[in-house]
Amino acid sequence: MELREIEIFLTLAEELHFGRAAARLHLTQARVSQVIARQERQIGGLLFDRSNRRQVRLTPLGRQLCADLRPVHAHLRDSLERARLAARGKAVRLRVGMMPFNVPDLHHYWEAFRSQHPECELQIRRAPYVEPFERLRDGDMDVFVAWLPVDEPDLTVGPVLFHDPRVLAVAADHELAGRPEIPVEALGDFGHAMPPGMPDGWEDGYLSFHTPRGKAIERIESATDADELINLVITGEIVHPFPSHVTRYWSMSHVKFVPMPEMGTIPYALVWRRDDENELVRALARTVRTIGALHF
Repeated sequence: MELREIEIFLTLAEELHFGRAAARLHLTQARVSQVIARQERQIGGLLFDRSNRRQVRLTPLGRQLCADLRPVHAHLRDSLERARLAARGKAVRLRVGMMPFNVPDLHHYWEAFRSQHPECELQIRRAPYVEPFERLRDGDMDVFVAWLPVDEPDLTVGPVLFHDPRVLAVAADHELAGRPEIPVEALGDFGHAMPPGMPDGWEDGYLSFHTPRGKAIERIESATDADELINLVITGEIVHPFPSHVTRYWSMSHVKFVPMPEMGTIPYALVWRRDDENELVRALARTVRTIGALHF
């Protein structure tokens, strides 16, 4: 197998869903299926059980191959990355995964860190919607910018970068679109969507499971990325609360963002793996603390 083919197999082994794996790899679903089918022909056995239309499962052969390939892939990836860094005159790399959309708002944090640590290549990337804490734990990112609260025993919550008011995204022709603001209680009257696999406490911190009066805030759909989420809003199937910074980066005539002052502000902070904390992670946290949190 070539390195890219190994990555395709391992990504599907993590996602267990051809569509999600393809989106994560920036490939078509047909291309992922083609590569896996060729691997199975070369090996002479099935790697995935496809009997479930919504999700696949690793076969015993697939599990064995996955266990064997993970350390090999990690070693190859690290070796190539060290070579790339050396070619650019860098010694180390720090990868920051962003759950919010406001990368430009946080630019001064990243530039301050880069000026203080020229030997480090700081990478800022969008974090995946699906099980982002698992991606952090797997080492796909070193630091995660996530909303609070985060209550995971193996993760450390660092300094807050910003606090943001909340707005509700609704279709332009939705009955709520003309309101000057929307009370939290109204969320119980409409359907919502959230990514799958979120810890309950973390999901509840973003969108509560009940209104103040106890009415259920129902999740009628599952969204695996921002495009899928906003499309459900556009079609009128759901409404969805966002931090208000999205209004500066999403300009859509067919979506209205209505203030929800009763929801208060939502904080976003640095989060990292407790066992993998190092001087670079601590340095980034010091930079954020020195500059202080933003309030929008």
